[in-house]
Amino acid sequence: MAMSGEKSNGRCFLYVLVFLVLIALCSLPLVARAAEDGESAGGDQAATQLFAQLLYSQVSNFTSIFRDDIVKNFGFCIQDVDADWNDAFNFTSDLTFLTSCAKETKGDLSQRLCTAADIKFYFNSFFTAKRSSYLKPNKNCNLTSWIPGCEPGWACSADSDKKIDLKNSKDMPARTSNCAPCCEGFFCPHGMTCMIPCPLGAYCPLAKLNKTTGVCDPYHYQLPPGQPNHTCGGADVWADIGSSSEVFCSAGSYCPSTIQKNSCSKGHFCRTGSTSEQGCFEFAKCEPKSENQNITAYGLMLFAGLSVMLVVIYNCSDQVLATREKRQAKSREKAVRSVRETAQAREKWKSARDVAKKHALGLQTQLSRTFSRRKSTKQPDSRGLFQAKPGSDAALPPFAPGGSGKPEQSSSGAKGNKKDKNNLTQMMHAIEADPESNEGFNLEIGDKNLKKNMPRGKQLHTHSQIFKYAYNQIEKEKALQEKNKNLTFSGVISMATDIDIRKRPTIEVAFKDLTLTLKGKKKHLLRCVTGKISPGRVSAVMGPSGAGKTTFLSALAGKVTGCTMSGMILINGKVESIHSYKKIIGFVPQDDIVHGNLTVEENLWFSARCRLSADLPKAEKVLVVERVIESLGLQAVRDSLVGTVEKRGISGGQRKRVNVGLEMVMEPSLLILDEPTSGLDSSSSLLLLRALRREALEGVNVSMVVHQPSYALFRMFDDLILLAKGGLTVYHGSVKKVEEYFSSLGITVPERVNPPDHYIDILEGIVKPSTSSGVNYKQLPVRWMLHNGYAVPHDMLKLVDGMSSTAGEDSAHGGNAGEAGIEEQSFAGDLWQDVKLNVERKRDDIQQNFLKTKDLSDRVTPGVLLQYKYFLGRVGKQRLRDARIQAVDYLILLLAGVCLGTLAKVSDETFGALGYTYTVIAVSLLCKIAALRSFSLDKLHYWRESSSGISALAYFLSKDTIDHFNTVIKPLVYLSMFYFFNNPRSSFIDNYIVLVCLVYCVTGMAYVFAIFFEPGPAQLWSVLLPVVLTLIATRDSTDNTFVEIIAELCYPKWALEAFVIANAKRYGGVWLITRCGSLMKSGYDLNHWSLCLVFLVLMGIACRIIALTCMVILQKK
Repeated sequence: MAMSGEKSNGRCFLYVLVFLVLIALCSLPLVARAAEDGESAGGDQAATQLFAQLLYSQVSNFTSIFRDDIVKNFGFCIQDVDADWNDAFNFTSDLTFLTSCAKETKGDLSQRLCTAADIKFYFNSFFTAKRSSYLKPNKNCNLTSWIPGCEPGWACSADSDKKIDLKNSKDMPARTSNCAPCCEGFFCPHGMTCMIPCPLGAYCPLAKLNKTTGVCDPYHYQLPPGQPNHTCGGADVWADIGSSSEVFCSAGSYCPSTIQKNSCSKGHFCRTGSTSEQGCFEFAKCEPKSENQNITAYGLMLFAGLSVMLVVIYNCSDQVLATREKRQAKSREKAVRSVRETAQAREKWKSARDVAKKHALGLQTQLSRTFSRRKSTKQPDSRGLFQAKPGSDAALPPFAPGGSGKPEQSSSGAKGNKKDKNNLTQMMHAIEADPESNEGFNLEIGDKNLKKNMPRGKQLHTHSQIFKYAYNQIEKEKALQEKNKNLTFSGVISMATDIDIRKRPTIEVAFKDLTLTLKGKKKHLLRCVTGKISPGRVSAVMGPSGAGKTTFLSALAGKVTGCTMSGMILINGKVESIHSYKKIIGFVPQDDIVHGNLTVEENLWFSARCRLSADLPKAEKVLVVERVIESLGLQAVRDSLVGTVEKRGISGGQRKRVNVGLEMVMEPSLLILDEPTSGLDSSSSLLLLRALRREALEGVNVSMVVHQPSYALFRMFDDLILLAKGGLTVYHGSVKKVEEYFSSLGITVPERVNPPDHYIDILEGIVKPSTSSGVNYKQLPVRWMLHNGYAVPHDMLKLVDGMSSTAGEDSAHGGNAGEAGIEEQSFAGDLWQDVKLNVERKRDDIQQNFLKTKDLSDRVTPGVLLQYKYFLGRVGKQRLRDARIQAVDYLILLLAGVCLGTLAKVSDETFGALGYTYTVIAVSLLCKIAALRSFSLDKLHYWRESSSGISALAYFLSKDTIDHFNTVIKPLVYLSMFYFFNNPRSSFIDNYIVLVCLVYCVTGMAYVFAIFFEPGPAQLWSVLLPVVLTLIATRDSTDNTFVEIIAELCYPKWALEAFVIANAKRYGGVWLITRCGSLMKSGYDLNHWSLCLVFLVLMGIACRIIALTCMVILQKK
């Protein structure tokens, strides 16, 4: 016997065979008697078959006797006792080996069969023996009694007068007579004198002596020396395939019974241990004696079909989006063309009316000279009566269906004039009416209820209607702006009355003695800043580098952490948190954080939909977006991709304007911009500032950091906040009075020098004030405090007295006079302080993210579900435009499947565990790295959007939902190669389900890495973790409890177990011992397949919850 001595396998052999083989043995005496009776009746084979069928109906009940014990002890490898018994010992289909054995044994077959005690002794001795080739001595075979039946492949009979009870598990019967070779279809262990039937799938013929080697082929035992009459017997062992491979029906052949072996025919294949040949698939090539079928063609077909499907989905989706955008562009162009034609028609009609009035004026003059003796009225007065005035009919604003303008009546007019005006209105309406349109605005210029009758946004449904409405409004606003381009007070009032502008809640931010100090360093970032920024005004924050300009605006927006803030900030005169108004506050960061794989319009439209009021009609939202695109000069690039570092898009200046537009489209009440003009040329900066001034006309409080503005740009600001280094205020007031203030200090701006540049050069120390002024740049903050009556800090009083400049310089740059006297701490003390500060900063960041304030913005934005819908559309577009990257991911998975499917062939001893181990590592690694892109590349975008109140849950769920497409497709791509090259016994569906759960699990882990780590460490963790966890999960059993617990929590362990179980279920019959031994050694359970899948899914859900929590808690450093 050449069986392994491993503890787990031996124990499994012992108990499984005691139960299952005993069931078979109980049936064999009846079968033998049936065969013998058939022979004695003249060889009536029909009678033999009849007895066999009767026997099967009786023996099938034997399993009920042992079912409870089998399920209790071997439920991990035997799920269905009846099915496994039928696979291994249901011999009713072919009883030839029994009839042959009955003839050879001359009727004492039942006396030669092993009892339960024999089987227990055999496997127990095999388990405890030091050498696997020998058994312990027993009643029949010992040192004093060694009969021929003790040799391998031989058996003896018990005395005929002794009754054998096969169920007896205590006493071994004596068998010492009539020793003979073991029958075909049975195996006789070395050191025992009884026979055990070989299971189905085994081939147990009589052995033949190989005279060259002296071995009994096909088995591995030799004849005993000194016994010339001893011949080769039957099989001597049945165990796992590693110990008794010679018993298994060889590959390329099938064994319908344990004594018959046939070669596989062409078009069929036969695996090891097969009882019948299996037909090959239509496109599979199977030569005679094929061990397996080559189904690579099906893998290629599956991959080709999958590729076609993906290409169709991509092209169809892309085509749908392109067609939709094209239709919108056509509707937009049609609306623009219609509005322009209408405007041209109005201009022509206005010109014709002016000409008619001019001729009427001349005719009136001639008639008055002819028929009147009085001097005619002076021409200027006549013209004054009839000429167009800003409020008269002749100077009507451009007519815009859907507009809200209400022209004023002329100072004097008769009924006939009103009638003429109505006729003119009808003629104008006829000119601009579209015969195919059924919109029917039917507006009359003189109607006092114009605003009530005009169609509102909720009444507009088609794209054409919406765009026409939007562009009519925009054209009207342009005309009024042109009319009131001087933007005088009366002009502003005229615009406010002529244009129906939605009122926004105003936000006034006042601050007093605002001071920011870095925690632990006692360094001032801002100091004693007092003033306010008001609605309807554009404020510029200027100063040299390090003056705290961005810090100042960030403090006003409530975005500063890691600092100690003192002083007071009032919102609309009340002590309230600025976060209560975050829905109507726009913050434009210095970096252009814009989605590069979306177009300009898509970026702006998404921001508008998520941040404008939920009850605002779509037409009004379109109007807002179109107005911003028009005001920022982005019409020419509205359909162009913004672009990324790798892929060129719009220019840098246009990208900067899109960055500003993202905040403008949400109609903020407070708009804070951090260096919006940096990188822009003078014309682009002027265009941007004009757009911001228009926002200010609607009551928006606009504040921005500006570096070196041109003089024209500088004069467009309303207020100026000039900061010195250390965050000290040098000037805060109207731009028009800044030169007057500095002149009072003796600082005058030279000719042809830009005032802000001159002041910043002075604060930087590059330009020194004239000596006649008696002031230096260090004293300017104190001069401003004294000028306004503010309290001067004690450490700055020296500057007032003109004392040492060193102390003043330190204070001006944020230093403290008392710092010099501080004794140096030890290294441990410094380390402790740094750790303490870092903990406090982290705590501040977390508190900032979970800060709950009362919403005072009076704006109800879309809820989570609606935002989820918007995010889903955006992420879907982004993934379609990144299809090339997805294709590369699929190609890598395809190559991995080919390599692993070819190299890691399925091993019947381990049920393909090696190949599946490589699969778990490869799929985990590749899918994790690909999933990192979902969040690693969009962190900045998320931080910007979440700070404005956009739902983090909607953002996360949309990303995860789109990634489900890869969760479904990637396993198909991998298995299309791996499965059809490796060709395991488990079904394709089982492997696919396990891989889907595995990909879902590792994708969730990748989310955690992407959010918690920077891109570099995240990739490193994604590579190392699958390998390390797989090594832990597949390690040999140890006594270390901690390692055991870690192994149970490793997802590779559960994924590998699911793969192996799905494959092991396909092994039955002669494979039963191999299956039980391998599962026992690995610690797997056939009943845990569903549990493994549930664990993987729950692990994926848990990782997603952790990732979402990290995304909400963690903040940009």
